[in-house]
Amino acid sequence: MAARNAEAARRTGETDIKIHLNIDGTGRAKISTGIGFFDHMLAAFARHGLFDLDAAVKGDIAVDGHHSVEDAAIVLGTAIRRAIGDKKGIKRYGYFILPMDEALVLCAIDLCDRPYFVFEGEEKITAPMVGEFDTQLVREFFYSLSYAAGMNLHFHVLSGTNAHHIIEAMFKAFSKALDTATQIDVRIEDVLSTKGTL
Repeated sequence: MAARNAEAARRTGETDIKIHLNIDGTGRAKISTGIGFFDHMLAAFARHGLFDLDAAVKGDIAVDGHHSVEDAAIVLGTAIRRAIGDKKGIKRYGYFILPMDEALVLCAIDLCDRPYFVFEGEEKITAPMVGEFDTQLVREFFYSLSYAAGMNLHFHVLSGTNAHHIIEAMFKAFSKALDTATQIDVRIEDVLSTKGTL
């Protein structure tokens, strides 16, 4: 099987971002975004999905974290799409229900090249900030990633009161669902679609 890794970059007047992703990694991460909690979330994504991820994000965080987080999502989504390639032989679908203390989050993915994003239970994230991370950026991150990657991405926050726990459960559930969806199944010939294409 060919190596499934990719690089992607984005440079604007607000950000300068470079990401390298290996889908078939071991969970190694080298992350620098300037936002501590965001670093923690990207490292958790890599570790729990068993992806290797290098992410160097420079942004105008003196303004706030919005541009850095949104653009990092675009670049990571692009890297995911490139690393998966033609999607031949992959399971395509993945889901995971992940508990973290009082929080319980369901994430489901379809790597179908038709972006769509659903986020149910967002109102359970009541704290405005976790460290220096604006919790409104959770939606921005996953929305932007889903469109850049060309995936259906659904989140349902089933329970939770602690913003840190809910958000971390989301990143971990996403990584586990993506790990499943990108796995090769030798029974699948070509792509998993009755249309013969995605």
